[in-house]
Amino acid sequence: MPLKTKLTEALGIEYPIIQGGMHYVGYAEMAAAVSNAGGLGTITALTQPNAEALRQEIRKCKNLTKKPFAVNLTLLPALAPPDYGSYAKVIIDEGIKVVETAGRNPKKFIKFFKENGCYVIHKCVAIRHALTAQRLGADMISMDGFECGGHPGEDDIGNWVLLAQAARKLKVPFVASGGCANGAQLAAALALGAEGMNMGTRFMATKEAPIHPSIKQALVDGDEKATTLVMRSVRNTERVFKNTAAQKVREIENKTPGDFMAFRHLVLISEQFLTSCIIDPGFHLSHQHSGSRRKLQEIFSRDRGY
Repeated sequence: MPLKTKLTEALGIEYPIIQGGMHYVGYAEMAAAVSNAGGLGTITALTQPNAEALRQEIRKCKNLTKKPFAVNLTLLPALAPPDYGSYAKVIIDEGIKVVETAGRNPKKFIKFFKENGCYVIHKCVAIRHALTAQRLGADMISMDGFECGGHPGEDDIGNWVLLAQAARKLKVPFVASGGCANGAQLAAALALGAEGMNMGTRFMATKEAPIHPSIKQALVDGDEKATTLVMRSVRNTERVFKNTAAQKVREIENKTPGDFMAFRHLVLISEQFLTSCIIDPGFHLSHQHSGSRRKLQEIFSRDRGY
């Protein structure tokens, strides 16, 4: 029987599970598959090269599902920042009602989305950031623990502590994010006061994910030690799959800490990499629960083995 939480009731979904934004993974097909299965699928805005391409991706998703889906807009430091405003405008123009925001200085965009009738879920890695997002008007917080793939922040706080603090200090509802992969963890998240959970890497290991099967299998075969942290010296920490490229970045950072240009060529994630069959040379994000998936499955499979 489907669970009812503040997340499912607010968004009209069947299961309290969000497919979080993922670069070069969060396409229309992925988002629609999750939404059709009863969760909340998410298109990643900045995976698209420009705002008009995002418009077409949103329209494609509308043709694939009649159920709710979200768009993720992540605000991160970049050498050449994208035109965030044009992406945000397209999100509104296309009638999207659920937006996942993440990254730095979200005030302008939370305000913009709220003024246009959106339900805003802001992803945070620290309680102080969550309290700020709450004050700015976010409807829900996605508390992102240190276990997460991608950017875990610089405080190194895991979900057992982060979620307990969120339950005590937040007035708006929150979901668990980071290292989330199975039903037992969903039960734990609910017990800690969360209204559901946000999964990223777990959805990469599904048949519907638009990445090469070899990468999916590498995620399944990995264990809790299969990830590592890079870019710590430039205070833009990322948790990634531990491969040759990641190890080289760590070596460079140890020798010349803070010199981003020395390893920039190694940390650029490309669509070509995720769709190719070459595992070792590239660089991809993965949470600390790697290996928990056991085998590839269709989204929300009833097989209890995942």
